Amino acid sequence: MSDSPNSTTTRHELLFLNYFRLAQALVYIGLAFTPVGMGWPHLDNAGLARTVAVAYLLFAVAIVASIHLARTLGWLGILATLFMDIVAAVLAIAAMNDARIGIAMMLAVNLAAGALLLPLRLALFLAALATLGILGRTLLGLPHLGSADDRDLLESGLFGMAYFAIVVLCNVLGRQLRASEALAEQRSIDLVNLSQVNELIIRRMKTGVMLVDDANRIHQINESAWMLLGNPSSDQRDLGRVAPELSRRLYHWITSGKLDENATQLADGMPEVVPRFSRLAPNDDSLVLIFLDDTSLVSRRAEELTLSSLGRLSASIAHEIRNPLAAIRYSAQLLAESTELNHTDLRMVEIINNHCSRLNEIIENILQLSRRERSRPETLNLGDWSHSFVEEYKQGNDLGGDSLRVIDNSAAPVAAVADPQQLQQVVWNLVQNALRYGRMPGESARVMVVVRHGEHGVPILEVIDRGPGIAPKVAAQIFEPFYTTHEYGTGLGLYLARQMAEANQAALEYVRVAGGGSCFRLVLTPPAKIEPAV
Repeated sequence: MSDSPNSTTTRHELLFLNYFRLAQALVYIGLAFTPVGMGWPHLDNAGLARTVAVAYLLFAVAIVASIHLARTLGWLGILATLFMDIVAAVLAIAAMNDARIGIAMMLAVNLAAGALLLPLRLALFLAALATLGILGRTLLGLPHLGSADDRDLLESGLFGMAYFAIVVLCNVLGRQLRASEALAEQRSIDLVNLSQVNELIIRRMKTGVMLVDDANRIHQINESAWMLLGNPSSDQRDLGRVAPELSRRLYHWITSGKLDENATQLADGMPEVVPRFSRLAPNDDSLVLIFLDDTSLVSRRAEELTLSSLGRLSASIAHEIRNPLAAIRYSAQLLAESTELNHTDLRMVEIINNHCSRLNEIIENILQLSRRERSRPETLNLGDWSHSFVEEYKQGNDLGGDSLRVIDNSAAPVAAVADPQQLQQVVWNLVQNALRYGRMPGESARVMVVVRHGEHGVPILEVIDRGPGIAPKVAAQIFEPFYTTHEYGTGLGLYLARQMAEANQAALEYVRVAGGGSCFRLVLTPPAKIEPAV
């Protein structure tokens, strides 16, 4: 079959053919059982005519009743039924010669429907059979009909030509029809897909989007707009009740054409927004699109751009400062070697050296922040890694009376995914701060690196000291850049530590210890949950 038997077009064409066949059989019945007194048509063989009519009617009824069978058989079933149509038409013409023109014309409809349903070669085959049948009946005839004249032979030839022309024309039209239907169906699928994509994009947009009609009723709303309106219930569609201020601004914009660009809060606890309005069609206020721009997102983007620019500028300045700073420090060291300096001058040189060291540390932190590379995570055994870290730290730093040890009481190995180099920098900063600030006055620092499992098996690494702790007001700001409470602090150590932790999909937080002291907790990512680094 030239198309799927279950397609809409094919089902309609097949249904038409079957019901036309039924009507055709009823016409045969009417011609074969015409009362004798009417005189037309003259039945050359009444018995044959009535037998063919009744048999064809039963055949047509059976086909209509089992239309699903014809669709199942495909073109083979259609070919068989059309062959029976041709046989019945030829026998009907033989039995009712007076109605031969009408019967031959009805057969043309059967062939035309077959050309729409079948490939061209099969349709031409049926046209050839119909032509041969009609010509054969005309040439041979039945014994009691006598010989056919030239007029009957010419009619049969013309019908044959018409059959071929109709078959070719209908087959071409059928192919074009199916091509158009397939294209329309594909376009329909594309439109549905595009509509779904557009709907998904609008639903997930950070900007709130609403569609409001001229009755002030909300037709559509995306997730961002729904949240900015304070999460109203789904049955609340009146804009005047959901957001009175927004409704007032919309009315003002429609009546005056002026837009109020001042930020406003549409619900308690929600960020301020700047509403914008747009008509779906020019000079038509029946449907209006409302866009709600979250001012906090705009401010955050501006802050990110500012920080990025400042970061690049700071890195450039840091590079320029390093050379004169090195010269100052070198000169101070040479000056300190002089034997002519008194105690006060030596104190001044010491101050110069201390501040040069502080500036150099700030420069190193800024450069480290600006050239930070993408994390390369690996699966680590935190217990083994922590022991190696502590040993390396002790070898590179003189702890004096201070203590630094690892506590790992986990029954099973604590595995985590992180970049070893960046994790080392994070923990190094935390340990350095703990040893420097985490001590009680006149006492040695006691720092512990604790490795354990958290809830649901999450790997946790903690750096705990027994110092005075951090005041709540200070603790809220310790991760901000350049915030420090120490005279010689840079304020970048904890900021860099949190940035590198986030680059490794980890979370760094400060936890106050109830018995005194501080705890910096690093919640890492277990191996099964690691995501590709960005």
